[in-house]
Amino acid sequence: MARPRIKDVARHAGVSEKTVSNVINDYAHVSDRTRTVVRASIEQLGYRVNLAGRHLRKGRTGIIALVVPELDIPYFAELARHVIREAEKCSLTVLIHQSGADRAHELAALAGFGSTFVDGIILSPLALTADDLRDRAGFPPTVLLGELLEEGADHVAIDNERAAREATRHLVSLGRRTVLAVGGIDAPGLGTAEARTRGYRAALAEAGIAHDPATLVPVDSFRMPAGARAVARVLRDGVRFDALLCLNDQLALGALRTLYEHGVRVPEDVAVIGFDDVEGGRFSVPTLSTVAPDKAAVAKVAVQLLRRRIEEATDPDAGGPEGADPDGAEPEGARDGTDPDAGRDGMVDGAGPGVQSPQDRIVAHRLVLRESTEGHEGR
Repeated sequence: MARPRIKDVARHAGVSEKTVSNVINDYAHVSDRTRTVVRASIEQLGYRVNLAGRHLRKGRTGIIALVVPELDIPYFAELARHVIREAEKCSLTVLIHQSGADRAHELAALAGFGSTFVDGIILSPLALTADDLRDRAGFPPTVLLGELLEEGADHVAIDNERAAREATRHLVSLGRRTVLAVGGIDAPGLGTAEARTRGYRAALAEAGIAHDPATLVPVDSFRMPAGARAVARVLRDGVRFDALLCLNDQLALGALRTLYEHGVRVPEDVAVIGFDDVEGGRFSVPTLSTVAPDKAAVAKVAVQLLRRRIEEATDPDAGGPEGADPDGAEPEGARDGTDPDAGRDGMVDGAGPGVQSPQDRIVAHRLVLRESTEGHEGR
């Protein structure tokens, strides 16, 4: 039996093919009665939307790429799950690529991997520079995750400096006066570690604690073994401390293991807090206090921004992507960090109609307090 087509649904429902298309795309101006009749016909005939054909008619493939530094870092694995869920809601397939934090790999991703098989890219860069983003004519639409490179693409992140300041303030509020920053970087820059270090230092300054470069504990990676080695090193060197701000949960979990092996009690002797709220921190002993970014919101905002850019690239006259919020509202938990020097109404001066300047979206975070700073319940 031949696969039913849209004209078969239209004939069965007694409506035009355009009306069937409007129902499939969930357009608001279709009456409830007509919508019910058409959906009943779709169900009875077993009609299925040809997504590949739909995308190709618009000059698209329906595939986007998510490029992250390392797939086995829990934060990126959890983020990928959220991105896939959001993409599925708008009939997009996600290709996941690991860059290894290598600039050549990130540049290849930025260029669409030298082909046209992806409509757009969500990229978490660690090695790119602002210069890499300035001349991207002909490259696929891109949304950046993490700390902001100075120009060139839409961007989604949490306020890392503020988050680190809040986490450090919490440690200070517990009476901790010697807080080490595991993974801290004492250098100017726009990276995540630099932003978190600035927030850490600002909180100490607010508390009247003088900055000591020795409180920044360098690491060679942001994995658990690096956190374990870093804390073992400061213990071996006789450094005295009563709290650790670890710049991600992987470092914090490694630190917890070393402290346990050396008989250091957490949080009685040393309070520990991390970043990212990965699943492992909810099951460690003790459980890990952490800064929790709204990963679901990061994914939702990134996919929405990318869909809009893809729409602009393939249909410059379109008013917005199919399925976009009719009032243009951002997802809950996101706020606008758009460049105030952008052209009127956010449009790029000299750009085509409907093309907006790069957007910065700041997504919510919260401090999650568990046993590594608060102790066991009832203690």
